[in-house]
Amino acid sequence: MEERLTLTELQLMIRDSLYLALPDFYWVAAEISELKENYAGHCYLELIEKHPDEKNVRARVRAVIWGNRYNFLKSLFRNIAGDYLAEGMKVLVKAKVEYHEVYGLSLVISDIDPSYTIGEMALKRQMIVKRLEEEGVFDMNREMSFPVLPQRIAVISSRSAAGYADFINHLSKNSSGYVFYTALYDTVMQGTETEESVINSLDRIAGRADLFDVVAIIRGGGSVSDLSWFDNYKIAYHITQFPLPVITGIGHEKDLSVADMVAFKSLKTPTAVADHLIECMTEAELHLEDMSNQITELSRFIIEENMTRLDTSRMKLIPVSRLMLSDNKERLSGNILKLTNFGKEFIVSAGMTSATQKLRLNAVTAHYSSDKNMLIKNLKLDLPKKSVIFCTRVKEEIDNYGKRLSILDPVNVLSRGYTITSVNNRIIKSVDQISEDDLIDTRFSDGNIKSRILKKNNKPRRDNLKI
Repeated sequence: MEERLTLTELQLMIRDSLYLALPDFYWVAAEISELKENYAGHCYLELIEKHPDEKNVRARVRAVIWGNRYNFLKSLFRNIAGDYLAEGMKVLVKAKVEYHEVYGLSLVISDIDPSYTIGEMALKRQMIVKRLEEEGVFDMNREMSFPVLPQRIAVISSRSAAGYADFINHLSKNSSGYVFYTALYDTVMQGTETEESVINSLDRIAGRADLFDVVAIIRGGGSVSDLSWFDNYKIAYHITQFPLPVITGIGHEKDLSVADMVAFKSLKTPTAVADHLIECMTEAELHLEDMSNQITELSRFIIEENMTRLDTSRMKLIPVSRLMLSDNKERLSGNILKLTNFGKEFIVSAGMTSATQKLRLNAVTAHYSSDKNMLIKNLKLDLPKKSVIFCTRVKEEIDNYGKRLSILDPVNVLSRGYTITSVNNRIIKSVDQISEDDLIDTRFSDGNIKSRILKKNNKPRRDNLKI
């Protein structure tokens, strides 16, 4: 049987083996996935390495920076890189491999190279910019037309961010009294949820793009690592494809994120974005005033020019008008003379014509009256004869109608062998009007009888009717 070891003995063998195999310090490149500081000032980290897809982890190890060394490295990194160590950063650390029988394998970090982190961040940014340029979309949002009056603003920011409050306060209390309409799309502006949250807000605004003039992406001041969340390809690509101009005010004085680079305009702070929008309104107002002044001056010039032209035309028109009046006056005098002579001639000829017409009218009237009197006499002689003939014809027609009516008289109908049957003084015209056991009255020309119905048939036959 092989020699047995206790767990502690095995762990110590592993520790000694690692110490002998890896006795030196090594420079290790990794990404910080977790970082915690404890009350004693020690810094505990989890370092990882991802696959090229930047999603799946291919290696993971715990690390520690002891408190007496951590304070120095933290200050050093802050002074050179401009930021504190944070989750998501890629770092180059000098570490020694240690193995503890209880806590297992870990790295003890003794030094860190800030220039590596700066280079990684710059390289990432450079690669995103290059990809956007190769796709031909880098300048698309900057090539859009900016509205003359940017009053309707969709704001992408965190509701609790101080920068958002400053932005709204600055817009609403502008000294010129301009009115702005803002709609906040509450968004996560730092951390791992930034990408999804910002893109979701952009998509929601794009669905109602007709309600807005511009989009403002703003947040308060922060560290360089906060800025890195906007060095994101997907966020930048969405901005390049956005149907409205995008203005950024992410809050960094020194560096630009990729989102800043592709936006229509990048400003340092949220208040700077508000100032820019107010300036646009001021420029539009000044432009309108300038146009108004130009229109006023042009109108004054046109009026003065036309007044001069009118005076010139008036001076030219006076002698022409006098000449025309003189000519028309002479022509009018000639026409008056002609009209007077024509009137006299017409009156004389009219007097002769009226006498002739009077004689003709008397003759025609006498002839017409004679013809009418003759016609009346003839009609008067024919009237008695025609009246007698008309009365005779009317009397004959009346006699014919009387004969027809006497034929249809019920008494005469009964005398020809027909009968009239009734029930309850109501003449029966159909078998459907009576029922079995009804008492009916039958009238003949010489009297009437009463009968009771024993049976009826809708197709009447004499052999089925029993009385």
